[in-house]
Amino acid sequence: MDNIIKDIYEKIDNADAIVIGAGSGLSTAAGLTYSGERFEKIFGAFIEKYDLTDMYSSGFYPFKTEEERWAYWSKHVFHNRYDVTAGEVYLNLLERIKDKEYFVLTTNVDHQFWLAGFDDERVFATQGDYGKIQCAKPCHQKIYDNEEMIRKMVQVEKECKVPSDLIPKCPVCGGPMDMHLRKDDTFVEDEAWHEAHKRYQTFIKTHHQKEIVFLELGVGMNTPVIIKYPFWRLTDQLEHGSYICINQGAARGPEQIADKAIYYNGDIGDVF
Repeated sequence: MDNIIKDIYEKIDNADAIVIGAGSGLSTAAGLTYSGERFEKIFGAFIEKYDLTDMYSSGFYPFKTEEERWAYWSKHVFHNRYDVTAGEVYLNLLERIKDKEYFVLTTNVDHQFWLAGFDDERVFATQGDYGKIQCAKPCHQKIYDNEEMIRKMVQVEKECKVPSDLIPKCPVCGGPMDMHLRKDDTFVEDEAWHEAHKRYQTFIKTHHQKEIVFLELGVGMNTPVIIKYPFWRLTDQLEHGSYICINQGAARGPEQIADKAIYYNGDIGDVF
């Protein structure tokens, strides 16, 4: 076994508390790739019609009609949220830390932590969830389940469109609905979002004087202010804080925490 992986196991096993910070690289390690063969297999007709290149950038494509936009999103959500099981790397991660005091802070929106069996009260998904929709304005701070709607859409989608009568409308203002994904200041932070945020803050306060490990998995530089920078700052500030970063070719950190950090530039699946 790689000596670095041994060090990671030892650090985790000896910790009093673990804060997992998970980015898209973790779901990539679980097989939920957004480009290449998987993307081409799922979205062949959309690629041909709209010249799409990957699932991430396709989410910002300016579809001309709601029928086209929801045809894309229903397929995207179905294959990344409902027609999937928990990735092996998520299951293995839980097996490693399930008996520890842990909390998950994630920018992933694919619900994998819940599918794998992580405690709902210990997960804070800051950027939304593929399983929810909201008023596009938004006119009110509430989100809604979309599973029934999504499953109906993918069944009847034809020529990259869904029927007009399946297009969701806001139950309050009657306007268009949107995915519950943070892309601008219209993102709804409902009561459950704020409660999860408070639980995360409480976890840090409760364990800040103990041996606490900030375990960063597959976090890139798209939104570093959510996980990466706070983990660096807390590792530096807390006497017993330490930082583990596992990221394919991008595991690094600032010099001031070098003596409290472990970096693994490889596949997360090789570790868990």
